[in-house]
Amino acid sequence: MNDLLIYLAGTPYDGPAGTDRHIADALSRLTPVMYVDPPVSALTQWRNPEQARSWQAPLLSSPRPGLTRLAPRVAPGMHQPVLHHLTPPLMRRAIRKAVSANGPVAAVISTRVEDLLHAVPARRTVFYATDDLVAGADLIGIPRDRLAAQEQATLRRAEQVAVISLPLQERYAALGHPSTVVPTGCTPEAYANVDTAGIPEDARLPGPIAGFVGHVNDRIDLSLLEAVADRGVSLLIVGPVAAGYQSSRFAALAARPNVWHTGPKAFDDLPGYLRVIDVGLTPYADTPFNRSSFPIKTLEYLAAGRAVVATPLPANDWLATPLITEAAGPAGFADAVERALRVPLQGCDRAERRAFAARHTWTDRARVLAGLAGLTTGEPPCAS
Repeated sequence: MNDLLIYLAGTPYDGPAGTDRHIADALSRLTPVMYVDPPVSALTQWRNPEQARSWQAPLLSSPRPGLTRLAPRVAPGMHQPVLHHLTPPLMRRAIRKAVSANGPVAAVISTRVEDLLHAVPARRTVFYATDDLVAGADLIGIPRDRLAAQEQATLRRAEQVAVISLPLQERYAALGHPSTVVPTGCTPEAYANVDTAGIPEDARLPGPIAGFVGHVNDRIDLSLLEAVADRGVSLLIVGPVAAGYQSSRFAALAARPNVWHTGPKAFDDLPGYLRVIDVGLTPYADTPFNRSSFPIKTLEYLAAGRAVVATPLPANDWLATPLITEAAGPAGFADAVERALRVPLQGCDRAERRAFAARHTWTDRARVLAGLAGLTTGEPPCAS
């Protein structure tokens, strides 16, 4: 238990593979990790079908070597205005029961703003802001004032603060809390054989193909995908669609003859889909919430050697590479996609993209975060 790192996640481990899962997996190769899912109730699984598997999962499981998953349960209504303050104590109790340690654990890293950093004694506590939750309060469905108060309290309690992006770093600095930027990364080795991967049966559109891989939700500007489809471009969409997200509009897009939506796919299946994609798309809406984000998909496309067209984001500025083509607005975005599709995939271009992505791995990010957590396996945090 002296080496145990507790990672309090904002997303369930078996959900779409995002920052929490990737960084926790990378950390588990450095030190033992307990991954703590967001709490769910019997009611949650009906309101949010994406979390049904979390409710059905064992309380404790071991999805990979070095990593244990805790799936806390709470009673229905524990996220409501009157009872929400009871959820953190229930989670702290579940964590203490799962850890059952006499001495302190190595560290607690929390991506959540609730009072959870001191669930168990730890030698170091780190708050890792992977999103600007206050900016996204309306999307999350939690009052902005509540999130802001919880965030301020957690910032004060944390011994170290890490953030996913420069805009978050700047906002926290204005509040008097210095932080280290630890952006998202990628897994280059997952795409080492992408050009010889088997082509899935549900990805046989005529080429060249523009592709979106990820979670279709409120982050996405659907008008940009519609504009690409309007040009007659083959458009492949790989990933789940958030419940209630513009369902009729998205269904109309997916029903077009030049568009195919595969639905959710496991991370290990993605190379086959990226093999057929010529240009990867990051069509984020221009919102404060998104401006503080750092999309994983952009680096994943580059790791697969694919061209990238993305909407303007500070994350692209941080990466500072001409390998990402930025374009704003439906017409401009569709123009950029068409231009990119006219350029054949060349071996030298693929190698350059992959070499760039190899400098931004989850292992690199995990080492910086582990350093902030005081683990000897980590690297000292760099000035950001």
